[in-house]
Amino acid sequence: MTSFSALRALKSTFGAALAAGLLLTSTQALAHATPGVLRVSAIPDEAPTELQRKFKPLGQYLAKATGLKVEFTPVTDYAASVEGLVTNKLDMVWFGGFTFVQANVRSKGKVVPLVQRDIDEKFQSVFITSSPDIKTLADLKGKTLSFGSESSTSGHLMPRSYMLAAKVNADTDLARVAYSGAHDATVAAVAGGKVDAGALNISVWQKLVDAKKVDPAAVRVFHTTPTYFDYNWTVRSDMSPALKKKIAAAFLALDLNKPADKEILDLQKAAKFIPTKADNYKSIEGAARAAGLLK
Repeated sequence: MTSFSALRALKSTFGAALAAGLLLTSTQALAHATPGVLRVSAIPDEAPTELQRKFKPLGQYLAKATGLKVEFTPVTDYAASVEGLVTNKLDMVWFGGFTFVQANVRSKGKVVPLVQRDIDEKFQSVFITSSPDIKTLADLKGKTLSFGSESSTSGHLMPRSYMLAAKVNADTDLARVAYSGAHDATVAAVAGGKVDAGALNISVWQKLVDAKKVDPAAVRVFHTTPTYFDYNWTVRSDMSPALKKKIAAAFLALDLNKPADKEILDLQKAAKFIPTKADNYKSIEGAARAAGLLK
């Protein structure tokens, strides 16, 4: 069984892994700021090719809005996205709520969440299964379950928290816990019979259903969590106020009634972007501290 204590170990080994250069795919290329370039990345909650596809029109839009060359650099895991921003190897990152909290704590408040999608102020996770025996969270006892990444808000931290609220301890009540690394990989694990159930981001689940990449008659949602704040675009606090203002204004100006903007918003699964602030993520920070992930 994978213990939740492994997450605490992850924190202690974080620096060593980074020092070994295992986390950023292009560490040397990102080592110093490049004039005229906005260096962007995102937590790898989906396949790298999908992240690149989703970001391409947004990157082109931001380049026009800021007058900068926008470079998207994929990272190998969630920890790398945090490290990239707090060590000035990146300028802007698409974080989940938990990775924002990690970056905010590690940098001692030197990162700023600028905007989030309208859906991110009331985000949810879903639990899925292909087993007819699983109808509630209580039915997970004795079964196998896959979360996404260990640092995922919607694919691990919040689902685990809501399981505990339902008196289901993933470490002691389940037969086995696995970590798929990404939301789409969690769906594949459930659909392939590798685990009895999985927890993931509701937006990715709906996208896979809409694209007919999963059959909801074979793999079904049996529990949807309450809402919480989640994803946001975060920048370094030492970014020039003028550039921060341009970036935020560009996101807030996106309009579904404009075809080019609609393409961007559809790929981001958003109707619009709205301002956000660090205080919105206090409940996620509290959940992480209660789990022993932050001290």
